[in-house]
Amino acid sequence: MPLTREQIAQRIARELKDGYYVNLGIGMPTLVANYIPAGMDILLHSENGLLGIGPWPVEGEEDPDLINAGKETVTAVKGASYFDSATSFGMIRGGHVDLAVLVAMEHASKDGKPKILKQCSLPLTAKRCVQFIVTDHAFIEVTPQGLLLREVAPGVTAEAVQKMTEPPLRVSPELGQML
Repeated sequence: MPLTREQIAQRIARELKDGYYVNLGIGMPTLVANYIPAGMDILLHSENGLLGIGPWPVEGEEDPDLINAGKETVTAVKGASYFDSATSFGMIRGGHVDLAVLVAMEHASKDGKPKILKQCSLPLTAKRCVQFIVTDHAFIEVTPQGLLLREVAPGVTAEAVQKMTEPPLRVSPELGQML
């Protein structure tokens, strides 16, 4: 059974390590903040120029001038930094954050079902920077030898994931479940 958006965010949060600087892109990636393990020190970054995103604001105490890249009101932790978008994107593209969680902008669609492509046709922000692909069906590692299927959602088979993936998949001998 495919994972929900919240379950995908939970799975991504398992990749976080103490002390990481993490960019959360627009949309579903912002959910990852809800699943940071207790006691883990993570500094969240928004591409519109905020390093040090805090918890969601209390209703009625929102500051309309303090927003993330998705235009959602946020709070800032003590010591947060504000800067322009060009500097923010430079931090991401320059490798100055430990992890960027983004939604893919291009995928093939056959019968309304997304498919991981061999090659993008849209302009790329950066080349060869993706380390993992997390979908509602699978956790795939991008390696120099190609895509390595590491985990599948409950009830999903490696064969089903391959049907949704143009490039060939190698299946990890330790293939596990995502949750």
